Amino acid sequence: MSNSVQTQFYSTRHETELTSLLDLSARVGGNPLLVQASNGNTSIKLDGTLWIKASGKWLARATEEDMFVALELAEVKESVRNDGEGASRNSKKASKSPSIEMPMHAVLRHRVVVHVHSINAIAWAIRMDGPDQLKERLAGLQWRWIPYTASGVPLAREIEKAVADAPETNVLILGNHGLVVCGRNCRAAEELLWEVERRIAIPPRRSPKPDVTVLEMIARVSGWQFPVADSLHALGTDSVSRKILGGGVLYPCQAIFLGRTMPLFPPAIVVSKFTERLNGKDKIPSFVAVERSGVMLNESMNEAERATLIGLAEVTQRTAESAQLRYLQDWEVENILSNGAESYKEVVELSTTKESRAETFMLGQAEAQS
Repeated sequence: MSNSVQTQFYSTRHETELTSLLDLSARVGGNPLLVQASNGNTSIKLDGTLWIKASGKWLARATEEDMFVALELAEVKESVRNDGEGASRNSKKASKSPSIEMPMHAVLRHRVVVHVHSINAIAWAIRMDGPDQLKERLAGLQWRWIPYTASGVPLAREIEKAVADAPETNVLILGNHGLVVCGRNCRAAEELLWEVERRIAIPPRRSPKPDVTVLEMIARVSGWQFPVADSLHALGTDSVSRKILGGGVLYPCQAIFLGRTMPLFPPAIVVSKFTERLNGKDKIPSFVAVERSGVMLNESMNEAERATLIGLAEVTQRTAESAQLRYLQDWEVENILSNGAESYKEVVELSTTKESRAETFMLGQAEAQS
């Protein structure tokens, strides 16, 4: 644990419980099937104080960085009742801004709340028949399906209504979003998380191998690079994944970090005109899928974008071709992008220097080849 984290937590009367929260957060955040980049958040309620992860922080670094914000629980609940008024007052008391999901963590009655962007959960949460498909899989658990609702106060209120007559509810599947599990302590929450993951696990679909010859040619003339990891290339080689992503945006992080549409080049692309095609776009994308060949990555792609893209590939590989999907509507995507998405991206990117982003990119290439 870093000195800054130790200093902050040792000044409290709940050192053991807060240390458990840090350890749990790091374990969960270090699993790419549960958390990608800075998404996901954890919290614990102690003596009227809500300790919650700060916005833009990476759970994987919970034991290395000072990333939790302490807020007065009663004030946060009052802000939810008043349409968010008062939340800013809470935020000003802290040196870091709390997660946008702060209201959700506050209204849930359980002591420990863990919210993750589980790949398996999202693969069910984007399906129109998701609730029906999960009935048998989650039978015996105290769970509820929450239709897609914008993060923040709207989602908190929707959850309050859903669990009003079932306060024992400790598992939430958030439509087009992710998974929430709750517990009396960190150990109970983590055990429940793994039980849910076991029940909803979906084996990824096998995809065709990338056309390395084409990708190498594009790399030589464009300066772009391609990952060796086949799972990421599925966005270009797998017809089902291409069809799924051609339908629109599946969940908020996709829109925030990767854009509204997937940049897809046709198989007949003239390799020498790869850069020319990109220059015709208003904004150079961080990646491009080449139909039936694979994926090319812009060297400027940052850590968060790369992690989000890998997560997106994993979701599509677990989504059946026959499934009817619920895409985010245009107005929902616009709401996501117009309500601080750019500011959030900036906060995330501030934690990674230009040099470390380049190092991470190259490291990713090396890992894929090992």
